[in-house]
Amino acid sequence: MGVFGLLGSGNLGNDGSLEAVLGYLRDRHPDAVVDALCGGPEVVTARYRIPATRLHWYRGEYRTASRLGSVLGKGAGKLVDVVRTAAWVRRHDVVIVPGMGVLEATLPLRPWGFPYALFLLCASGRLLGTRVALVGVGAAPIRDGAVRALVRRSARLAAYRSYRDELSREAMREMGVDVSRDAVHPDLAFSLPAPPAVEDRDGRVCVGVMDFHGANDDRAEAEEIHRRYVEGTTRFVRTLVEDGRPVRLLTGDGADTAVVTAILEAVGSPLVTASPAASLAELMAEAAAADAVVATRYHNLVCALKAGVPTLSLSYAAKSDALMTGMGLGAHRHPAREVDAERLTEQFRELEKNAAELRQTLAEHNEAAVRRLDQQFTALTAALFPKEPS
Repeated sequence: MGVFGLLGSGNLGNDGSLEAVLGYLRDRHPDAVVDALCGGPEVVTARYRIPATRLHWYRGEYRTASRLGSVLGKGAGKLVDVVRTAAWVRRHDVVIVPGMGVLEATLPLRPWGFPYALFLLCASGRLLGTRVALVGVGAAPIRDGAVRALVRRSARLAAYRSYRDELSREAMREMGVDVSRDAVHPDLAFSLPAPPAVEDRDGRVCVGVMDFHGANDDRAEAEEIHRRYVEGTTRFVRTLVEDGRPVRLLTGDGADTAVVTAILEAVGSPLVTASPAASLAELMAEAAAADAVVATRYHNLVCALKAGVPTLSLSYAAKSDALMTGMGLGAHRHPAREVDAERLTEQFRELEKNAAELRQTLAEHNEAAVRRLDQQFTALTAALFPKEPS
């Protein structure tokens, strides 16, 4: 068994999806021998105790190539990765891409980055007879022609596909992929253990922030989008502090640290602290201790909803809206591109007013999500581990 993706690279949501799949394998296929081709092999090996290989031959893959040497290195790496990926795939019976938004471009993305790596994986699997499964992945409409072509071809070459929401399946259908056999299930992270309930909360509010610069099509105005997001979120945090509320800042990726620092410096209050959470389990525990959560990153929302805490989404993509609607909190959303601190504060107070009802709603939806993911794993076993004929 192989697992593939930008795992161990600092994105807690990606690693949470990996953790969910590893839990499934340990539970249902304890004899499976697992290793990874991933972005952060040292982290994956240390944290999950599985062998791991670096995704790209060229170590500077995700740094901007401004000098001739780095440009040539990246170019050579693309050729070397063809051979490296095929050699890794050949050693496996099955490769799983666990969750993640691998079929979308809701954040800035270049075709020769991860879309190219995913295409190499799926093409190698088809040529070499290794089943590649895209399990619980996210997808979205893509305008960039090169990214769209690579994503569409990768999806078509995969032996198995399932999605984390109906919008993802519809996006792939619109891109020309036959999705008639593709299932939709909740995000894989909903299969992770729920955090213990916290009885004596101190009134804190968790605010999940993101190094947000808009989508792949927003590069021309990325800095202005980022400025509005940080300023609006900072004003909201300052309002909470003026009300005497402790605020805990959450992140989901190493890149978010700069936003945390900017808010801490701008507000300058001991009531505002930054969480050191380094996993989805730790993020869920942080959320469980809060009265309410306001968050941007998709998996910050997942953690808060899984913890059963009233949650308001600073939505940056349709996937956030679909998640909130699917969990019964569709009315509690605010656009991340245009954060209006006054309106956000009004929405937050409305959220808290309905807290008891929302906690009950989330409890019911969480139970349903666990059942549906159990069905997902049963279907995955049937598709990837066919029984030997007797």
